[in-house]
Amino acid sequence: MLEKIDELLVEVGNFSSANKDEIEQFRIRFSGKKGILNDIFSKFKEVPNEQKKEFGQKINTLKQAVETKLEELKNATSSNLILEKEDLTRPGFSSELGTRHPINLVKNRIIEIFKSIGFAVADGPEIEDDWHNFTALNLPEYHPARDMQDTFFIETNPDILLRTHTSSVQIRYMEEHQPPMRILSPGRVFRNEAISSRSHCIFHQIEGLYIDENVSFADLKQTIQFFTTELFGKSKIRLRPSYFPFTEPSAEVDVYWGLNSETDYRITKGTGWLEIMGCGMVDPAVLKNVNIDADKYSGYAFGMGIERIVMLLYQMSDIRMFFENDKRMLEQFKSL
Repeated sequence: MLEKIDELLVEVGNFSSANKDEIEQFRIRFSGKKGILNDIFSKFKEVPNEQKKEFGQKINTLKQAVETKLEELKNATSSNLILEKEDLTRPGFSSELGTRHPINLVKNRIIEIFKSIGFAVADGPEIEDDWHNFTALNLPEYHPARDMQDTFFIETNPDILLRTHTSSVQIRYMEEHQPPMRILSPGRVFRNEAISSRSHCIFHQIEGLYIDENVSFADLKQTIQFFTTELFGKSKIRLRPSYFPFTEPSAEVDVYWGLNSETDYRITKGTGWLEIMGCGMVDPAVLKNVNIDADKYSGYAFGMGIERIVMLLYQMSDIRMFFENDKRMLEQFKSL
């Protein structure tokens, strides 16, 4: 038996092939379930005790030789890239290129516009506590305005929830910085709303905040005027009085879209005016909650839904399309 193993060692050492099928046959012959190695190991119990040590060493030597040979053959075939029976003139497989999502396209464009006038981007967590999402924004517990934002709570006592707006990022930023500050806070928000063509339980916002000395409502209007002209190419806007707990006075911003087509009539309900965002002067109570001197500093804030802006720019009629990952819709934005 020892002589047989020596013969097998010579055979293993002399074996060489570049053919994948021959290498696989070699592996099966020696290392397969019914291969030579398993057969020899099964006969180990029949070997006389005085020969077991030498026999065991020989078997292990043969096993290591087989494993080393297989590794060498594997590396050789990989490095030489032997492609037997392959048509080397055949064209390769094409890689399908992806595209940026329309929400990201518009978000990045909005950020570009505001960065050009000094705004920086701030970020914050999507899972928030009651203080940053409500109370610090002049929305104390049991305030009726909380009903405007039906909320997904993760736990209570203390209240932990999915943020309902990115205003919470502004609170976190103001807690850690002192004026002057000029920031944007883009991100995903969550509200417990019925999903339809015009609303979703997940959507994206981008909010702005500017705090400094002697900031006025005229500064806010000029900023919005600049933004609407840059993004829409339309400079005619109007501000309608509104209510937000964290700003006073507050306003809704409409841009004059025009009535040049049937689509214009439909999306503006025949008025030509289209609401695009809310805004207002930061309520002094909010500044006091984050330890900013409300007698020395003032500021404005604004916010808009990114999906709504995308739908306007690209004439899309159903907000659910943004979350369905339908490639037919996404491929339309490859050139943008």
